[in-house]
Amino acid sequence: MARRITIDPITRIEGHLRIDCDVEGGRVGKAWSSGQMWRGVELILLGRDPRDAWAITQRICGVCTTVHAIASVRAVENALQMEVPVNAQYIRNLIILAHAVHDHIVHFYHLSALDWVDVTSALKADPDATSKLGESLSSWHRNGKMEMRAVKDRLAGFVGGGQLGIFTNGYWGHPAMKLPPEVNLLAVSHYLQALEIQRKANKIVSILGSKTPHIQNLAVGGVSNALSTDSPSVLGVERLMAIKGWIDELADFVKNVYLVDVAAIGAFYADWTQYGAGVTNYLSVPDIPLDSKGTKFALPGGYIANKDLASYKPITTFNDAFWAKGVEESAKHAWYEGSQPLHPYKGETKPQYGDFKDDGKYSWLKSPTFYGKPAQVGPLARVLCMLAAGHEPTKKYATAALDLVSAIAKTKVGLEAMHSTIGRHAARAVSCAVQVDMLADQWTMLVNNIGKGDVATFNKPVFPKGEVSGVGYHEAPRGALSHWVVIDDGKIKNYQCVVPSTWNACPRNDKDEPGPYEASLVGNPVADAELPLEVLRTIHSFDPCIACAIHLTDTENGNAVAVQAL
Repeated sequence: MARRITIDPITRIEGHLRIDCDVEGGRVGKAWSSGQMWRGVELILLGRDPRDAWAITQRICGVCTTVHAIASVRAVENALQMEVPVNAQYIRNLIILAHAVHDHIVHFYHLSALDWVDVTSALKADPDATSKLGESLSSWHRNGKMEMRAVKDRLAGFVGGGQLGIFTNGYWGHPAMKLPPEVNLLAVSHYLQALEIQRKANKIVSILGSKTPHIQNLAVGGVSNALSTDSPSVLGVERLMAIKGWIDELADFVKNVYLVDVAAIGAFYADWTQYGAGVTNYLSVPDIPLDSKGTKFALPGGYIANKDLASYKPITTFNDAFWAKGVEESAKHAWYEGSQPLHPYKGETKPQYGDFKDDGKYSWLKSPTFYGKPAQVGPLARVLCMLAAGHEPTKKYATAALDLVSAIAKTKVGLEAMHSTIGRHAARAVSCAVQVDMLADQWTMLVNNIGKGDVATFNKPVFPKGEVSGVGYHEAPRGALSHWVVIDDGKIKNYQCVVPSTWNACPRNDKDEPGPYEASLVGNPVADAELPLEVLRTIHSFDPCIACAIHLTDTENGNAVAVQAL
C-alpha cells in the first residue's frame, strides 16, 4: 500500500514549495508539486507607465532580481520595436553573465551539495590525502595540505562545540550518502571557498548595476551608465580593469573547482543518472545579444522534443514567431479562476483559493505548455539545445566533463546520462564554464567599442497611440524567462510573467500531464520515508525559485506589507 509523505516547506530553495509523494516499495509512484504563495505583481502593474515595470518586476524575488529587470525592458522594447545601443547590450550582458555565474556557484555548493556530501564524515578524512586527491584532479591553488588541515580543524570546532553552525540539520549518515571521507572534506573546503568567490561576481553586478540585489541602471532603450576613457566618476578604465580581475578569478574557480567537483560527485553517484529525467521536452531561448536589434546571439536557444537532439528547432530573434505563438498557461489545477489554456497576452490573474485536492486545484502556480506540451527549462535544456545547435564552447566543456566523470568512474559515461538528476548538476556546471568565458568576451567587446569612440548607451522610447504588445525573453540561470506586456495609449493593459520555476514546478496541465518536478520524482528511490533525502536531491537539482513563480498575499487582513515613504 502506498504511503503519502509531505515535505512542506522544501528548504535550501527560494520561496515556499510543498511536495507530496506516494511511496510504495521504496519508490515514488506519484507526486504533486504545490507552490504555496500567490503572485500579484501583474495586478500591481496594470495602468502603470511601461518604463517603470522593470523596477517593479525585479522585486518579485530577492535572488532573481536582475533577470526580471532584463526581461521586462526587453518586453517593452519588443512592443515598441526599439533598437538598443550595442554598448548597452554589452553592459547588460556582463550583468546577466556575472549574475548567472554567481547563481550557479551558490546553487551547487550552498543549496544542493549537502544532498550528496556528508559533512560529519569529513572528520574521518586524512587532510594530506585529501590534498593529494584535490591536486590530482586540478591545478586549483587552494587544494594544499595546510588548507585541508585548517578546514578539518574548523569543522572539528563546530562539532566539538555541540553545533554544526551552517551545517545544522543535514541528513548526515543517511544510507544514500556514499562519498569517501576525503572527497567529503574536499567538498566542504570548496563549499567554504565558494562563499568567498561568489562575492566577486556580485561585485561585477554592483559596479555595473549600481547595486545588487535590485540593479538601478536599466532603462527601456538601454542603460544609464555613462562611459569614458578618462573620467574616474563614470564607467571608465579603472572600474573596467577591476571587473576584468574578478572575471579571471571566477574563471579559475569555475574551471578548476566547480566543474571538477560536479564531475567527481557525479562519478561516485553514477546510479543517479538513472533517476529524475521526467519531462524530456526541452525549451531554452537564445541570449547575449550582439547587435542592436536582437537578431544575433552568442548563446543559441530552441526546442527539443522527447530528448531527440535531431528534433531541435531554433529560436532565432526577439521577434521569433515560433516562440511567441507557442506559449500558453492553464489554471485547471491552480488556484485561479478559469481552466482553459490562455496565451500570456490574454492571461488572467484572478485568485480563487481552495483546499489542496489531489485531482483538483492544489497550487498557486499555473501550468505553462509549449505547443500544448509540458517542457523542462533550465541549464539542462540550455546545454542540450546548444549542443544540438553545434555551439563549440558548449561541446568543449560538455565533452571535458563527461570524460572526467568517465575517468573517475572507470566506465564510459555518455550524453544519455545527462537526462537525470545528476545530469542537471553537470549541465549547470558546463553552462557556468561557457558563461564565464562569455563574460570575458563581452568585457573585451565593450572595451574595444569604447576605444573606437562609441559611448552611446541609450535610445529614447516613443509610445504610439493605440495598442501594442511585446514579449521579452531571457535565458535566466534557472531557464527560459519571459515577460509579456500589452500597452494601450502608453499604459500597461496586461502583464504576465512566465518564469522558469513556473515551467518546472507547475501542477498538472489541462490534459492532466504532470509538470517536470512531478514527472522527475516518479521512480525515485526513497530509502527512509522519514528522511526523504532522495526527493530533495531531485527537486534541488532544478534550483527552485518559488517567489518568482508566485507571490504573497494575506487573505485575512488584506495587504501583506505596508510601506510608508518618508
